[in-house]
Amino acid sequence: MTTSDQVGLRIKTVRRQRGLSQAQLAHPELSDSYVSLIESGKRTPTAAVLELLAQKLDCSLSYLINGVTAEQMQDIELALGYARMALENGEVQEARTRFAELLADNNLTGLTALRQDTEFGLALAHESCGDLDQAISILLRLREEELPLDRRVEVSMVLCRAYRDSERLTEAVEIGEQTLGAGVRLPWTDRLVELGATLLSAYILRGDLLRARQFAAELLNAADALGTPRAVVAANWNATGVAHSTGHYQEALSFAERAMAVQAETGEPRNIARARVSLHQRRLRARPQEAESVRDALRASLEELDQTSVAQVDRARVRVELACAEYMTGDYAEAAEHAQAGMALVPEFGHVLGAEAHLVLGRVYGAVGRSEEAASHVAAVRDWLAPMPDSRRSAATWYATAETLEELGDNDGAVDAYQRALACAGL
Repeated sequence: MTTSDQVGLRIKTVRRQRGLSQAQLAHPELSDSYVSLIESGKRTPTAAVLELLAQKLDCSLSYLINGVTAEQMQDIELALGYARMALENGEVQEARTRFAELLADNNLTGLTALRQDTEFGLALAHESCGDLDQAISILLRLREEELPLDRRVEVSMVLCRAYRDSERLTEAVEIGEQTLGAGVRLPWTDRLVELGATLLSAYILRGDLLRARQFAAELLNAADALGTPRAVVAANWNATGVAHSTGHYQEALSFAERAMAVQAETGEPRNIARARVSLHQRRLRARPQEAESVRDALRASLEELDQTSVAQVDRARVRVELACAEYMTGDYAEAAEHAQAGMALVPEFGHVLGAEAHLVLGRVYGAVGRSEEAASHVAAVRDWLAPMPDSRRSAATWYATAETLEELGDNDGAVDAYQRALACAGL
């Protein structure tokens, strides 16, 4: 049935329930023949006529349009709000369940915008749970539908990110470039800058560093022209990645500090806490001589994260990063404790993070002479990285593993790890 057929059938059904004839419903504003044409689906009523008929039939306008009563609509919107809240609070499994249950509600079928919102939310929940294939499947279906421009850009951004995190970098780049426009570029907006930032990270992982550096400059100019906090933060955080990947560590730190300054003034507590951890991570890499002050800052960030609604993987990341800082300052007992705590929080999909946690433990135990335990943790690094395809994402961890194996005297293992690092870097 067409939309006109469905609307006409609902009007006919309610009219009969009210015991009215077509003439009685029509009088005095409409003709009974016009009502007959509407009920048979041969005429599509205007918004004003629909509102008039809803008043005459004493039913909600949403029911005539969508087949859903006002009460049902309220229940759907309330359920969608709870699902979004669970996702925002880092309760990703709960969010996934709520979105899925809402999609199973037949009342959602005729509510296109709300159904699309729910499907998008479910895709985000799948992504947060590490089920990237399911997220990609939903997002691809959504891209086939008619969507408002902002939502289309948002869907493309998450799809680009999911492809990137699945190591499907060619597809990530294709989605990003296709949406931004290969020939005629859309006017820059916050969402387009965020999509561009996601595309930029895919360029980095693919090893297209020349293109990444050129595009980073374009994004920074676009963000400065817009002057909005969202655009400035997105462009600068990802310019940090480009600068770091090309060996410009101080430049990377400058971009990160600028992004952090804007985020601290305008962002939500959860995003500010995440951003601080990322900034401390950059400082630790760019200025190892400041390991002690970074360690103290990460300890404060750990307390800050515990007071905000971040996902489990964020809690794992700060503990692993703190373990690195503790190791660099020579506090091996604290380093081991934080690494173990972080490792216990790493989700199944956190391959690189899990490998880094074991690598810190391997270095800690190697430093205190517990060589068997050190070797066991370094071997576990291989187990975490093995399922991943070769990419620049894992190259640095393979390289660090090779260095650790060399320190432990496992030269054959070190050679193998160096070769994996080279393969991941495309060399």
